[in-house]
Amino acid sequence: MTTDTPTTDGRRARGDVTRRRVAREASMIATVSGLDSITVGSLSERTGVSKSGILTVFGSREAIQVAAVAEARRIYQEQVLAPIWSEPAGGPRLRALLRSWVAYLKAGVFPGGCFIAATSVEYGHRSGPVADAVRRLKREWLDLLESELAAAGSANPVDDAFRIDAYLSAGNTQDQLTSDGTWSGTERATRLALDVIPG
Repeated sequence: MTTDTPTTDGRRARGDVTRRRVAREASMIATVSGLDSITVGSLSERTGVSKSGILTVFGSREAIQVAAVAEARRIYQEQVLAPIWSEPAGGPRLRALLRSWVAYLKAGVFPGGCFIAATSVEYGHRSGPVADAVRRLKREWLDLLESELAAAGSANPVDDAFRIDAYLSAGNTQDQLTSDGTWSGTERATRLALDVIPG
């Protein structure tokens, strides 16, 4: 008896590769030009995947935007969060998180700096699946800060998380505006954020 499983599995594997490649490129574009700037045509040019191939995998531009946020989250977990979990919860882990965040920016993982900072403002007043994905990503980041600040003994983890996030967002913005290679905004933001951590 014959089966079409190998062919089906092959198509699925190719589809997964296409999905990852296109979603990754879309996340890169989003940090420079915004999620709204993502088009099937530009992605086709940048990835070498045909427009029809992209639409076969994703179905719509909105689905591509949501996938871009998901891919950015995966990259963020890999580049920023994975290195910090060996540190004790609280102050040590928060300090490791700030070091990891700076390394992620300086490595140029995304061409437009921090994905979370770049997309949060763009979708701040919107509704729909893309806005929901952006909000969830931002909320996860704040939840992490609040949890670790509570473990560090912060009297007000919510306010302190707000301060750290505000400093880092401002530092990212300054460095993206100046592009002088000094990372002065990021360095200042990190120094101020470290002062927020108890102990």
